[in-house]
Amino acid sequence: MALNQSPYLLYSDGKGNIFEDLSLFAVGRAGWDAFPIPTEEWIELPDGGNLYELPGRKAIGIDVETGDMRLCDKGWAVAAFIPPAHTGLYIAAYETMPDAPTLPLFCYTAAGWLNQKFYVPAVRIEKDIRQECAGYDDTKIKNGSQQLIETYPHNRLVKHLMENCCNTYHCPAARNFSLARWECPVPSSPACNANCIGCISFQPEEETIVSTQDRLTFKPTAEEIVEFTVPHLMNAPYPIISFGQGCEGEPLLMWETIREAIIEIRKHTDKGSININTNGSMPKAVKALCEAGLDSIRVSTNSARKDIYTKYYRPNNYEFEDIIESLKVVRGFGGWTSINYFVFPGMTDSVEEYEALRKLIIDTDLCMIQWRNFNIDPDWYLGQIGVTETGEMMGVKQLQELIHEEFPQLHFGYFNPPMERIKGNFEIDFAH
Repeated sequence: MALNQSPYLLYSDGKGNIFEDLSLFAVGRAGWDAFPIPTEEWIELPDGGNLYELPGRKAIGIDVETGDMRLCDKGWAVAAFIPPAHTGLYIAAYETMPDAPTLPLFCYTAAGWLNQKFYVPAVRIEKDIRQECAGYDDTKIKNGSQQLIETYPHNRLVKHLMENCCNTYHCPAARNFSLARWECPVPSSPACNANCIGCISFQPEEETIVSTQDRLTFKPTAEEIVEFTVPHLMNAPYPIISFGQGCEGEPLLMWETIREAIIEIRKHTDKGSININTNGSMPKAVKALCEAGLDSIRVSTNSARKDIYTKYYRPNNYEFEDIIESLKVVRGFGGWTSINYFVFPGMTDSVEEYEALRKLIIDTDLCMIQWRNFNIDPDWYLGQIGVTETGEMMGVKQLQELIHEEFPQLHFGYFNPPMERIKGNFEIDFAH
């Protein structure tokens, strides 16, 4: 239901209490600039969303009386974390004070308050409920994780997934594995061949941001991988196993082990889907995995433009062209290809990026875009990649609509689809 007016601005008192300022309407940010948000782009903050205060940052709003933009003179700005399956359309709008700390690696969507409810500018891009808060029962997760540790007492990977990912970091994929359902994460590489500015599992000590989790510290064996993934594929509903997780480096650096695991898995069962989440840096390794039985690939990128990609990923011994080639390789084998597309309002929806994205879709015969929220401090990111002007923008919603119109066969979503969806009914209600 569209709002009949803009929500009001939110601010924090610096002690974790959030208030509304009825003298200001909330606005959003794209690139470096603040903009009014069309009322039809606001939705209620979905279940599982959170609000953050942004220390050292003053919120920008539109004065209810004059219609002019001005700073909120109270407290700190507030942003929303929107849960998986939703894509944010605007970042929170604020002015950063000189001594403000760098924000941690989360997404900072605009937020407002109206009629006793929190609102965010966002679109639900995915019907899949696999990471809904309501679907997680802590008691069942605790019992399931304990049972897995007891079932596989010598498996370092199961121990890592349950003790670190599931019970410490509350990783939604690891929690689903503990509940024996859907997508099962299979971290496999402690090393990486990119030096992403916003890496969530490794940051240099001199950096001003902290990685949100510790990286895998060992190289699993094919036997360890096969031991728990075969039962998952055989017994879980809509089963997927996915190499390449937030708690590891680049899985293609372990491609020989992964290939060995895939070959062995497929001797035991032909059920489910085998996926890899990767930076796509090694097309020859991707080809070897496809020959072994890889079903799908998801390649992460912050941009379809080589220069913006390279400044963020800072790749070692590979280049942007390799990720394009990896997508083509998987399509050549009839596999499913997605990009894990980090949405940054103002950058992602710039006219230049739109043209580059169209080219990528056409060149690779792409199957799917996973419209992911970019978890990064906006000022810090743009500063690190040296972007002072983002160019003409069209709005994230408009970008999605234009891509959808031109490429109706291209699927939109947020998660890797199981084989049942790849081969059968993959309906995404775009207006949802």
